[in-house]
Amino acid sequence: MGIFEELEWRGLVKDVSDPSIREKINKGGMKFYIGTDPTGDSLHIGHFSSFLICKRLKDAGHFPVILVGGGTGLIGDPKPNAERPMITYETVEHNYNCLKAQLEKMFGVEVVNNYDWLSKINFIDFLRDYGKYFNVNYMLQKDIIARRINSGEGITYTEFSYMIMQATDFLYLHEHNGVDMQVAGQDQWGNITAGIELTRKKTGEEVYGFTMPLLTKSDGTKFGKTNGKAIWLDANKTSPYEMYQFFINSEDEKVIDYLKFLTFLSKEEIEELEKKNQEHPELREAHKALAHEVIKFIHGEDAYNEAVKISDALFSGDVKNLTAKEIEMGFNGLPTIDGEEMGILTALTKTGLAKSNSEARNFVKSNAVLVNGEKVSDDHFTLNKDVAIEGKYIVLRRGKKLYALIKF
Repeated sequence: MGIFEELEWRGLVKDVSDPSIREKINKGGMKFYIGTDPTGDSLHIGHFSSFLICKRLKDAGHFPVILVGGGTGLIGDPKPNAERPMITYETVEHNYNCLKAQLEKMFGVEVVNNYDWLSKINFIDFLRDYGKYFNVNYMLQKDIIARRINSGEGITYTEFSYMIMQATDFLYLHEHNGVDMQVAGQDQWGNITAGIELTRKKTGEEVYGFTMPLLTKSDGTKFGKTNGKAIWLDANKTSPYEMYQFFINSEDEKVIDYLKFLTFLSKEEIEELEKKNQEHPELREAHKALAHEVIKFIHGEDAYNEAVKISDALFSGDVKNLTAKEIEMGFNGLPTIDGEEMGILTALTKTGLAKSNSEARNFVKSNAVLVNGEKVSDDHFTLNKDVAIEGKYIVLRRGKKLYALIKF
C-alpha cells in the first residue's frame, strides 16, 4: 500500500481539501508544513502524535517544515470556551527557542518562526493586503468561532484575527519556502482552509491541506495526561520512567490505536501485537512495545532501558542497585523528609509510614520494614548518610507498596 493508504490504516487522515491529495502524497516530492504555538517551553505527547507526520512523510519522499508560531503565539488560537491568557514577548521567545531545539533534535527538519514575517506587517497593510480577502460571514461559520458566539461567551477582535494570521503563514510559506500543503490536527481545519482560500485569491495557485484526528482516550478526552499532568517530551519535566509508566498503564482497548498513531511498527507487527493482546492481555506485550518505541524515539534506547530497570526494581522492591538519579526518577512525588541521623522508629513516624513509635516498632519486629530494599528487624537501627545510596537517598518501605524517601 502507498503512504496515503498507510496513513488511512493508522487512522491518521480526517479531512482532505482535495481528492487529488491521495495521489500527490503517494507520489512524493511535496513540501509541507505543520505548526504549533510556543505556549509552553516543551512539547507534550499530544504534539508528538501530530509531529510524527514529519518523519512519516519525509521517509516517503516529502519535505517537511515545522513552524513554531512566535507571532501567532502572542495572540493565541481561540479556545472553544474561553479566551487564552496572553503571554509576554519574553516568555514566547524563550518558549520558541526551547521548542525549536526539541524539534530540530528529534526530527532534524527546518524550523521557522512566523514572528519573522508577521511582525513586519503594519496594521494598514494587514487590513488592505489580507483582511480584504476574508468575508466575515465565512469566518463566523468556522467551528470554534461559531461555538464561542453561540455559547454567549463571545470573541474578541484579537482572537477573531487569528485565522487571518495563520492563513497568512500558509501564503508566506508558499511564496517564500515553496510549501504546497499544510498538515494539522482536525481542530485546525478552519484555519487550513482559510489559508488555502487566501493563497488562491492572492496568487491564483492551488495549495492543499489535510488534518489528522486528535488522539483521545476511550472517554473522548485528549490523550497525553495522567493525574491532570501533561506527559512532556522534556526529560526534566517528565522522566523516561514516568513516560514508561504512562504507556504501560495505557487503556487496553486503546493501546492498538496508540501503536498505530505513535510508532513506526509495521501493519504486520501491530496486528501480531493485537493478537497477543487479545489472547494474553496479562502479558501487556502491546503496552511494552508502545513504551519501547516511543521512549526510544524521544530519549534513546539507554533511557528506555533505565526506565525498565527502575520499574523492575520498584516492582520487586530491590532498590539497592539503583543510582541516586534513578531513585529521583522512580520515587518522584513520594513523601520525602530531610536527612539527618535518626532511629528507624523516628524515621517511620516522620515519614508517615507509622502513626506512633509503638506501631513503628511492631512493623519492624514483624519484618515489614525495608531500608534500601533490605529488611530491618532491629528497632534500634540508625539511619544516617552512611546508609544512604550514594550518600543522598534512603528508601523506606513498609509492607509491599508503601514507600517514603529520606533525602540528604
